[in-house]
Amino acid sequence: MTSPRTPRGSLFTMMALEFFIWGAWLPLIFGYLPSLGFTPGQQAWILNAFPVASIVGMFFSNQFADRNFSAEKFLAFSHLVGGLAILGCAFTRDFWPFFLLMLVHCLLYVPTISITNSIAFANMRDPANEFGLVRMGGTIGWILAAWPFTFILVDWAKVDAANAQGFVNWLGTVLNSGLTGDALKNATRYTFIVAGVASLVLAAFSLTLPHTPPRKPTEGGAKLAWLEAFSLLKHPFVLVLWLVTLVDSFVHNCYFNWTGVFLGTAPSAGGVGIPGNWIMPVMSIGQIAEILTMFVLGATLRRFGWRTTMIVGVLGHAARFAVYAFVPQSAAAIILIQVLHGICYAFFFATVYIFVDAYFPKDIRTSAQGLFNVQILGIGALLANSICPWLIQSVYTVKDVTDFRGLFVVPLVIASAAALALALFFRPPPTPASGGAVAAPH
Repeated sequence: MTSPRTPRGSLFTMMALEFFIWGAWLPLIFGYLPSLGFTPGQQAWILNAFPVASIVGMFFSNQFADRNFSAEKFLAFSHLVGGLAILGCAFTRDFWPFFLLMLVHCLLYVPTISITNSIAFANMRDPANEFGLVRMGGTIGWILAAWPFTFILVDWAKVDAANAQGFVNWLGTVLNSGLTGDALKNATRYTFIVAGVASLVLAAFSLTLPHTPPRKPTEGGAKLAWLEAFSLLKHPFVLVLWLVTLVDSFVHNCYFNWTGVFLGTAPSAGGVGIPGNWIMPVMSIGQIAEILTMFVLGATLRRFGWRTTMIVGVLGHAARFAVYAFVPQSAAAIILIQVLHGICYAFFFATVYIFVDAYFPKDIRTSAQGLFNVQILGIGALLANSICPWLIQSVYTVKDVTDFRGLFVVPLVIASAAALALALFFRPPPTPASGGAVAAPH
């Protein structure tokens, strides 16, 4: 790992902080919002702030920021205001203030995902070889966001009562005294405090990044980009992949909506019974596996091809939800199956990005990537965040007991159907040696 004092080290640190922020508040918010008394509809409004901001960002704010502000200054401003907004979420239990603060945070945070990429590409000598290492900082940042909570979400009264002697015994007591139940839900507000502090740190750090001036627009490009992107759907194989991407994004976000609650629920109520301070570290196993999976993705694509690799990625979701549904009593199996997150992400979403880069000519690749990002970060998440709270709280929970098996069968069946659709209907043409198998629309 390079030193933060070098340009690449600064970019790596920028990425680590960028995704630390998101990774700090996202995993536990799904169980926290019901504890505030918000209805499933109100929860959907709050959860959908991020995908709505993603859609707005893809069509407007990314481009606006990219062309009107120095990237590092926009990053600093966004994380200053957005950091204060997410901090505010920790100190309110009322719907409208919470929703508005979350909306402000997301509208400012989402464009910074693209802005950090712009800063990185503008300041690397060899982007093809350097970006993978720099972007890995984001995955590591997400993983690191989980670990402070092994000490934050702790029942300190239980630790004091144990009166453990010696540091090792005291540490063991702390790690085995995670909060549960209502106490865990109340303490989840610290996730917003940690995210807010990290955002303010990145705001300050952004001012030390290399100057990256705004980019000049190409004449006519802004007006035609999205019309051009949607015209790509006239190709049947593009349309099939685009629709399957929507379904896979929905299933992917079912995982985030339900896993934290499932892990923290007591076995007597159908859950796994993971102590509160270990829920986020257990979920971070998926990101660790993602790093390892990315190393074998290229070889997998060469050996098995696009369709088979994507099918395996989609079926990874089905396998994970099958274990959730039918082996909930085995905490070891539930923890181990988290490694499939890396396969689910790399073998489908990352493969989609690589596929677009290989199959579309250079002049429309950015539009095509945006077309699929609308599904991955926007509409798929929007659907999941609207439907999942209703399913878990109103359909599959009766008298405070959740039918997790029935709940998890839903995404299991949906993922299996998506994999079948890929197998039957996804037939991309051969990629020409010159690169690009789809002609630019006229």
